Amino acid sequence: MLRSMTGFASATGTLGRYNWSWELRSVNGKGLDLRFRVPDWIEGLEVGLRATLASAVKRGNVTCSLRVSRDEAAGGLSLNKAQVAQLLEALATVEAMASEKGVALAPSRASDLLAQRGVMDQSGPDETETVALRGALLAQFATLADEFDTMREAEGKALAAVLRGQLDEVDALVAQAAGALEARSAELGDTLRRNLAKVLDGAEGADPDRVAQELALIAVKSDVTEEIDRLRTHVGAARRLLDEGGAVGRKLDFLMQEFNREANTLCSKSQNAELTQIGLALKVLIDQMREQAQNVE
Repeated sequence: MLRSMTGFASATGTLGRYNWSWELRSVNGKGLDLRFRVPDWIEGLEVGLRATLASAVKRGNVTCSLRVSRDEAAGGLSLNKAQVAQLLEALATVEAMASEKGVALAPSRASDLLAQRGVMDQSGPDETETVALRGALLAQFATLADEFDTMREAEGKALAAVLRGQLDEVDALVAQAAGALEARSAELGDTLRRNLAKVLDGAEGADPDRVAQELALIAVKSDVTEEIDRLRTHVGAARRLLDEGGAVGRKLDFLMQEFNREANTLCSKSQNAELTQIGLALKVLIDQMREQAQNVE
């Protein structure tokens, strides 16, 4: 099954005093580029996320964003004893200096100390809490990655349907080109014979064999049979890639270049209005196909 390189998935979750939100999105890319915006204080999280994504995604620019917040009301407060000791020491020094100068200070209160920054700390995550949080996040991310992959598969299915329809149109245009080539062959033969007669009539001593060789060379240069045959081959190859599925985007993109090369040559060698119009229609259609193929993983 084909997968699109474009996808999106999101989720939210909670564990104890923590809650979080995920965003996972991807766009087209020549290779695989995984980017993570996750809290660095959750040790080992990015490594696990990267392993999960790398096994599911083969190509594209993928961004994974995670925001984790903590419910401060749910956490306990702790006394920063070192900070209190420093404040008491500083307070004793100030009171001693004031006493020496005969300055009376108002009595210090415990509430004054507790109001100082850094005295009361909101307790941070301990190791046990962090391990549990990482496990919950990795477990949910596995589900999120599955949803992300499901979306990419759905878009890939739609891409395959569009490409198959376009290949059918290419096949029909190639069949028209083959029919136009037969009509052009008779017309071109008559033109060459008339031109040969004019040359022979107007050129005394001209070598008929040499003239015939030159005209034959012109006929070979204007022959597009090989281009039509190769276009048919490319249509078959593209259909087989769509049937094969998987990460075939690079192969399809290369095949689109080959389609375009043959259509260009067909136009340049056509020497026929109908064949030229068919070649131009092919170029437009192939360009549309290439836009779709560039979305395939």
